[in-house]
Amino acid sequence: MSGTRLSVNINKVALLRNSRKGEFPDLIRVARDCEAFGAEGITVHPRPDERHIRFSDIPRLKEVVRTEFNIEGNPTEQFMELVLKNKPDQCTLVPDPPDVLTSDTGYDTIAERSFLTEVVSALKAANIRVSIFIDPDPKQVEGARVIGADRVELYTGDYAFKYRQDPISAVQSHTECGKLAEEIGIGLNAGHDLNLDNLDYYRASVPGLLEVSIGHALIADALYYGLQTTIQLYQYRLR
Repeated sequence: MSGTRLSVNINKVALLRNSRKGEFPDLIRVARDCEAFGAEGITVHPRPDERHIRFSDIPRLKEVVRTEFNIEGNPTEQFMELVLKNKPDQCTLVPDPPDVLTSDTGYDTIAERSFLTEVVSALKAANIRVSIFIDPDPKQVEGARVIGADRVELYTGDYAFKYRQDPISAVQSHTECGKLAEEIGIGLNAGHDLNLDNLDYYRASVPGLLEVSIGHALIADALYYGLQTTIQLYQYRLR
């Protein structure tokens, strides 16, 4: 196994399922197969409109996932009730409003310190590891540590966009965050638009990277390579 764990986000599989009536493709089977093919975690991001992951999917996934189950999302009252009832291994807090297409902005751990401290405390009291989705800013890493989070997840969308033009500049702030996270003792995850082209450079450039969560690109690649081969290709990039 690699030092950096691969958690497969299966939201896009659920989106495909929801385009027709019924349960095809079978989300539960896909989650189990991802693990059998080498994934070291399963990530889902339920949203209020249930446009991909449904709330009813969560207890079914909790029952079958044998690696690490990560639920991410905006900590609304409904979301918190869902998470505390099903107790995943990790909960990643993401500040996305209901109408957003995808999560592209991290929490301000300084401005939202009071609110996030309360949320993190409730989750940790239930023995759930807590990660906070943030922009790659060392101040936000420090803010998450003060709040009491176990980890941060760095938003990598801007890195992916800039990578082909200037990879050194694109990853610089992420490298700084990785170094600081190691110094102050907070875990480091990353995700958003990581793919087969930019993943190995990112992994090699960011110290202490514990986990990447990848969904859109991985599922798109699986259309060409197949799910098993695709997961193995991503794992190869992480070694």
